[in-house]
Amino acid sequence: MQIYAQSESVKAFEAALSNDDTDKVTSAPDWAPAGEITSRSDYANYGIGYHLLRWPVLVGLTLWVLPLLVIYFGIRLYVSISEWLFVWRGPRRQLRQNLRAATTIKEWRYWAAKLDKFLGFNAWRDEDKSTYYDYRTVRNIIRQINALDSTNQKEAEQVAVILETCVKYNFAGINNPQVYSQCYSGTKKLIDRFNATVIKKINEVASPECPLAEETKSVLFKSMSVNLGKSALCLSGGGSFCYRHLGVVRILLDLNLLPPIVSGTSGGGLVAALVCTRTDEELKQLINPKIADNLTACWEPFPDWLVRWWKTGARFDSVDWAERAKFFTLGDLTFKEAYERTGKILNVSTVPANPQTPAILCNHITSPDCLIWSALLASAAVPGLLKPVVLMRKTRQGSFVPYSFGSRWRDGSFRTDIPTQALNTFFNVNYTIVSQVNPHIRLFAYLPRGQVGRPVIHKYSKSRWRGGFLLATMETSVKLEIKKCLKLMRNLDLMPHVLDQDFSTVFLQKFEGSVTVWPRIGLRDFLKILSDPSRDELAAMMLAGEKTVFPKIAMISHFIGLQHVVENGQVGICG
Repeated sequence: MQIYAQSESVKAFEAALSNDDTDKVTSAPDWAPAGEITSRSDYANYGIGYHLLRWPVLVGLTLWVLPLLVIYFGIRLYVSISEWLFVWRGPRRQLRQNLRAATTIKEWRYWAAKLDKFLGFNAWRDEDKSTYYDYRTVRNIIRQINALDSTNQKEAEQVAVILETCVKYNFAGINNPQVYSQCYSGTKKLIDRFNATVIKKINEVASPECPLAEETKSVLFKSMSVNLGKSALCLSGGGSFCYRHLGVVRILLDLNLLPPIVSGTSGGGLVAALVCTRTDEELKQLINPKIADNLTACWEPFPDWLVRWWKTGARFDSVDWAERAKFFTLGDLTFKEAYERTGKILNVSTVPANPQTPAILCNHITSPDCLIWSALLASAAVPGLLKPVVLMRKTRQGSFVPYSFGSRWRDGSFRTDIPTQALNTFFNVNYTIVSQVNPHIRLFAYLPRGQVGRPVIHKYSKSRWRGGFLLATMETSVKLEIKKCLKLMRNLDLMPHVLDQDFSTVFLQKFEGSVTVWPRIGLRDFLKILSDPSRDELAAMMLAGEKTVFPKIAMISHFIGLQHVVENGQVGICG
């Protein structure tokens, strides 16, 4: 176990936490009995109607939501049981079991091809037509661009015009998840040919044999880069479930598909920091089950942390966590220093304890001198587990002082578990790979039309709806009704603000990306959501993360493969 000795930075952090002046700018203490909840004086201006009707309306909506939840999970249970009893039987069940048992991408592709052939999905892949993308435009571009010679000046100019037009995110719908959700292995062969053809022509234009002027090439590649956008890996929070992210990172790293932009929230921030403070070669050596020896956040025995929780309102000690978090951040690295060391862009979501203060997506642009480990603690400060903490900044003289006037910060999952909008604003990210392990989100992770690499199967019909159209309609309607009630509670300010925090945002955020992986989590795993894994347990977690990525590889590789070619060409031309 690697633990950094208590350094000057941790001592400064401990002093900032105990600073009385700092406490004055924070919200109420994190958990009773550590303090009292701040009263909301603004309630007095809401009028007599609000005070008379608030609780009756809130109780009425709650009583309406509870039976909806029972109906919702009843539908889910019925569909799952019926699929197991009537759909997955005989040879198709054995093929699916073989597919699920695959532990390598090569093995998975083999069984996916077998299953597609058995279920007759190859015919769908061979046919160009589909309502999910503009197959006519895709087919015409392939025909036109293949007829042009990139070594001829006039024809090379036409190639450049076509590339500038079609190298865009989701051009003609080719990045639509539905075109990757109709079979197990990949998508339409026409889309495969389109990607291969475009990549070939981009390489030809970037080569010295292409007669286009260097300035023309430079403008073209800059335009393609902006239009296509960047990709990012977003790692959600979720306690010890977040160690499954390590498997997601490992398979993407092995296949050269790991984006250089990584965001993490709460526990996902630990993995994101590990990725962005190490080079790819270092990660290949580091990410293995032996790393479990350094995962020691939950080391305290039950009596000790229970006493702390009763006295302070927090299970974990902030200073102790600061020392242990340094393994993930290579000591006292700042966001800017991590970027300069690896070229990777680390983003950590932090939410202020004061609800009126805007959230910060910490990175080398917004908070370059902020110590990464302090942002990780802030992003993991869940009420009842860790009290809101102070972000720390490294000065030019090498000393450590509180960041952002000493304000307190807490778990980023409260508002921005998956910061897609901020990533697009700062880095032109159009394509997000989300690894989602938040337990309260997984309860509603149900896609009635299938998902990427996992099509909907029926025994007797060709319906593309799980359980049939009627049950899919009921499931979607009930889920939307529950969300509507939660939004109504939020917009009318009906829900009590516990710890000065509106918890409705925990459910009403956008938790998915361009492609979302859901690492498998069993009921028994919930018993260990706040415990450190052994080497064997971590190996199982990492394998679960890897296997969840297998069905998404085709979709991910199409976008990131194109992104790599554009970026390499831009570097070769523009320097």
